[in-house]
Formats: sequence, structure tokens, C-alpha cells
Amino acid sequence: MSSPIRDRLAMLSGMTPVLGEDTYIFCSVRPDVAQTLFSDARGIFIEEEGTTLVLSLERAEALGFDTGMPMRRIVLMVHSALDGVGLTAAVATALAEEDIPCNVIAAFHHDHIFVPGNQAEKALSVLQGVQKRAQSTK
Repeated sequence: MSSPIRDRLAMLSGMTPVLGEDTYIFCSVRPDVAQTLFSDARGIFIEEEGTTLVLSLERAEALGFDTGMPMRRIVLMVHSALDGVGLTAAVATALAEEDIPCNVIAAFHHDHIFVPGNQAEKALSVLQGVQKRAQSTK
């Protein structure tokens, strides 16, 4: 396992964005309901208002959740350090400049960028451009 990278330029030049095939839905449920769905969730976050689950589109549909905002996931394959500075900001800024919303989940090993399904290919291209620019300044 590689060591986490903290240097901003190294994180950007090595981020290697990969767009997954699956589509996801963000749902908010009561804590008692959430506990029954933990094994189905790609992501879980507990908030004051409820527990947010990231579920596959198929599972969300089967459970009757609102599926009006389907998201695709781009994984940044760089092993970024939890205390690394600038990766999330650079990604969010680049996507915002192209009018692409994103929801970023920074996990222990990788950052996961959720973008609207109909903008996923464009988002991937934008992030590949960020990586190429970072590589050219090394």
C-alpha cells in the first residue's frame, strides 16, 4: 500500500480520475431505517436531520426513494492524505468553472466525486485536464 500524498501538486498530477459505470442516489432516512440499509449503502453520513445514504439507483428505486437526481461517481485514484491541502478545492473549482455541481466524499484512501449522471463524461474530461496541467508544471 502506498503512503498518502500530501503535496498539492503531487496529488493533482497523480489523481487519475476514473468514472464508474454505476449510478447512485443520495437519500436521507431516519436512523432506525438507515441501520437496516447499511449493507446496501456505498456511503453513509449521519446528520442531525437524518442519515444520508448513497445507494445504487436500482436499490433506491426498489425502496421507493426519489431518484430525480442520479449521480455518477468519479474516483480519484491517488492515495491523498486526509490532511492534504488543495485537492478538493482544485477539483470543485474546476468543475464549478464548467457549471458542473459535485458532491465530494473524502474517504481514507481516495476521494469520490459524485456528479450529475448527464454531466459525468464532461466532468471526467475536466478532471483529466486538471491532472494534465498539473503534470506539465512539475
